[in-house]
Amino acid sequence: MQDEYRTVARAGVHETEINRSRFLCALAPAATEQEAQDFVARVRKEHPDATHNCWAYVIGADASVQKASDDGEPGGTAGVPMLQMLLRRDMRYVVAVVTRYYGGVKLGAGGLIRAYGGAVGEALDAVGARTRRRFRLATVTVDHHRAGKVQNDLRSTGREVRDVRYAEDVTLEIALPDADVDAFRAWLADATAGTAVLELGGEAYGDA
Repeated sequence: MQDEYRTVARAGVHETEINRSRFLCALAPAATEQEAQDFVARVRKEHPDATHNCWAYVIGADASVQKASDDGEPGGTAGVPMLQMLLRRDMRYVVAVVTRYYGGVKLGAGGLIRAYGGAVGEALDAVGARTRRRFRLATVTVDHHRAGKVQNDLRSTGREVRDVRYAEDVTLEIALPDADVDAFRAWLADATAGTAVLELGGEAYGDA
């Protein structure tokens, strides 16, 4: 797994006009290829009278899935430059749809490539990016007497407490960078006089 990746901060739409053609770039985060395809279908439905709805998406922290469509524009002039812009910006788990309303002036192949790639670049600037980092999921089991202080200490040091469950003991679900596991284990033993139990789970991505 990649240690971290960048994706869009939020879904959003940015519009630009080039030689009387309107280009609307819709961007959204997409966790799976199906989510990306559903987003493309939704944008198509919103703009059924558009001249073209071209799209591109990159799925996987290692960009293992890359797909694009020119949707009727000359081959290689829309989807590919859109995809290239996403990759150039190191974007992952993201889908882009550029909706074009033709304004009566032909742009030529070079003009189309610049227009579609540029529309994605401008939209990325507008919505912003965020970095997601790989974390180790872990559970801390601690007695009720110490649970409150442990929770406060975790939050005050910026640790993400994902869930808290109360039973005979208190179980806290947390996420740790792999490099911090040993230091955290030592801190936890010190903070709870060795009474807390740390169990490591799988891996997931969270905001850096």
